[in-house]
Amino acid sequence: MATPIGNLEDLGARAARVLAEADLIAAEDTRHSGRLLTHLGLSRPLLSLHEHNEGARVPRLVERMLDGQVVALISDAGTPLVSDPGFRLVRAAREAGLPVLPVPGPSAVVAALSVAGLPSDRFCFEGFLPASSGARRQRLAELLKMPATVVCFESSHRIAACSADLAVLAPERSVFLAREMTKQFEEHFFGHAGTLPDWLAADPNRLRGEFVLLMAPCREPSGDALEGGLGAEEERVLTTLLAELPLKQAVRLTSHLTGVARNRVYARALALAG
Repeated sequence: MATPIGNLEDLGARAARVLAEADLIAAEDTRHSGRLLTHLGLSRPLLSLHEHNEGARVPRLVERMLDGQVVALISDAGTPLVSDPGFRLVRAAREAGLPVLPVPGPSAVVAALSVAGLPSDRFCFEGFLPASSGARRQRLAELLKMPATVVCFESSHRIAACSADLAVLAPERSVFLAREMTKQFEEHFFGHAGTLPDWLAADPNRLRGEFVLLMAPCREPSGDALEGGLGAEEERVLTTLLAELPLKQAVRLTSHLTGVARNRVYARALALAG
């Protein structure tokens, strides 16, 4: 079941009831989850379940469920199994014929998509990027070719280097960065990848916390785009915005949404405007 990614008020009434009624709570970090239970005024048995002990603990947990006990699976924050432990337990419970019921709620991936202003009809969740610089750059280069919005997690130790890689690989690509979502010092960046390093460097506090990074889809140029114009999708976005907004604002938003260089969008906008 999902638990808050920051703000404890995001825990739903059903989730609180399930925690109160569970015979056992399997938690990624019992100390962290203990604070959540204290906030709810609950006292329930906790058992740690993380990447280093999940394989060993799954058989006993399945036995307890076969005996009729209710086990609630939670991670430190958000929805279990999304870059968090739990896959082995869920798989084993399924294979044993046990019911596994979702208790939906907070998810950093969906929360970021809902406010990013990037296409969300198709997206790819990448999890954490590689730690080494060479592997990270190689993986970013591959992800930047995706025809869907890409969602990544990144740590405070690597966000500056990651943003620098993006600025070199795709300076005109639209990106969204969410820092400390739902927490006191939450911040968002939306703009071109080439300007992200400067935004981070403008305030040392922006290098702290937990990050969700989104990259706009790659749109393969075709037709006029190969000759310096815009592709069909970029043209549609521009003409739609030009019908509602002043030229400069329509150009800026089209560039952000499509990742096409602003000067190219501006030239096409002038042509459409006569």
